[in-house]
Amino acid sequence: MTDRPPLPPFTGETAAQKVQAAEDAWNTRDPQRVALAYSEDSVWRNRGTFVTGRTEIVEFLTAKWAREREYALRKDLWAYDGNRIAVRFPYECRDAEGQWWRSYGNELWEFDEHGLMTRREASINDVPIEEGQRRIHGPRPKTERGLSFPLQ
Repeated sequence: MTDRPPLPPFTGETAAQKVQAAEDAWNTRDPQRVALAYSEDSVWRNRGTFVTGRTEIVEFLTAKWAREREYALRKDLWAYDGNRIAVRFPYECRDAEGQWWRSYGNELWEFDEHGLMTRREASINDVPIEEGQRRIHGPRPKTERGLSFPLQ
């Protein structure tokens, strides 16, 4: 098995690196690439959906990004301890009808000794916005890495 650094136990620096790596991967909207960060038997709760294993993760993300067009995400490190990380995030996308959404969420992550995520629990709320209210346009510029994203 190949390690996926940084590895637990996390420090503030390595937890922040893990969060930024996740944000970067999710902003590619490439389900295959994103799934590689999770263990083969990873379990998820995403809102009211439960997913187990990489195959289901790829299926879930493929459907998600088919619905959530122009998806763009910002993740912020909230807390860390040992092999666990908590993040908060907003993301923006539009649906097939052209309605823009900003979604706010919190995630709890748990990792194995190889740095693969074995558990992900996400609670997410959606707020309809006008296109002119958008604040997230594509991946985070390198100059903004490490900065928290404003709540509103």
